[in-house]
Amino acid sequence: MMIVAVVNTKGGSGKTTVATHLAAHFARRGLATGLADLDRQQSSAGWLARRPYTLPAIHPVDLETGKPPKEIARLVVDAPAALKRKAVADVVEAADVLVIPVLPSIFDEDGTLRFLKHLETIKPVKKGKRDICFVANRVKLRTRAAERLDAFLAELTYPVMARLRDTQSYANLAVEGGSLFDAQTARLADYRAEWQPLLDYLDNCAP
Repeated sequence: MMIVAVVNTKGGSGKTTVATHLAAHFARRGLATGLADLDRQQSSAGWLARRPYTLPAIHPVDLETGKPPKEIARLVVDAPAALKRKAVADVVEAADVLVIPVLPSIFDEDGTLRFLKHLETIKPVKKGKRDICFVANRVKLRTRAAERLDAFLAELTYPVMARLRDTQSYANLAVEGGSLFDAQTARLADYRAEWQPLLDYLDNCAP
């Protein structure tokens, strides 16, 4: 089983959108996929509850009450923003890959720097035993904020594996438990393509 944790202690960075889309992608590929929601708001769990049975199945996983089923091949963890220090370590210890979404704002940059400072004190990260990447999220192309975010991420240690444009399609599809990968329409093809570098990266990280 490969565990992908979507994490950033800065709230509002779009972790749930990234987590649900990764789960939908893995499920569409025919992999037995689990989704664990550690956030109090339970946004990922709510999305999963709305997901139609006609779409590829994603299994809800409660990590607080037990381990994921052995048949799960990909487990996506939607980590909460208000992670306490030990909780951050627990998520990092369990995960194979950490995906860190960042929004184009100075507040998100500052919050991400604080998170990274703590993250790099955790033993598996210090020893280089965890794959880590960034996702530039809700980006509006050719804006000063997008340029600033690119410059900020370029100075950090870990690679940027996706730049996802801001679009209402994410919110509209989430209403019915869907994702860009479930809505295989030509109109959304360019938005789906923005995910491909991240998906390829995760494939390379897979055990």
